[in-house]
Amino acid sequence: MSASVSTLFLEFSHRKLIDHYWARLPACVAPLTPQQIWWRPNESSNSIGNLLLHLNGNVHQWLVASFNRTPDHRDRPTEFAAQDGPGAGELLDKLGATMQQAYGVLMRLTEADLVANYDIQGYNVTGLEAVYQVVEHFGLHYGQIVYIAKSLTARDLGFYRELDKTGRATGGPVR
Repeated sequence: MSASVSTLFLEFSHRKLIDHYWARLPACVAPLTPQQIWWRPNESSNSIGNLLLHLNGNVHQWLVASFNRTPDHRDRPTEFAAQDGPGAGELLDKLGATMQQAYGVLMRLTEADLVANYDIQGYNVTGLEAVYQVVEHFGLHYGQIVYIAKSLTARDLGFYRELDKTGRATGGPVR
């Protein structure tokens, strides 16, 4: 018997969000100094610190609060207004706690949850749309964080060691 589309969607969403993006994020953020965490190239751009606060708010709002049907107390503007704040460890711990909750949500969702409607951040969306939004959104900002970290440190993070010289996977997981 083959897996349902909803099962495949949830399994892939879990792999991308938790096993790929979240699993790699600490490796590029943890070594950074507080100055690097809160550095902005200009006033129109965000720091890694802002992006981590923003990811925490987004994942909690769109996955945790919505599917648990708990009150959402997110203050999105403060995520971007911060000019300095906690270091890498504290920011990663806070986001890690939210990602643990998100993991629990993703592991229990059903097809009924995916087709149900939710009011999130002023939008009426299906559960499928909410999960997709979180994975896509996290991937976008994950890429920005990786770029900023590599720009500031000039180091290869080694995320694709499983690829051979032709760029093909050598038996490792698909990334």
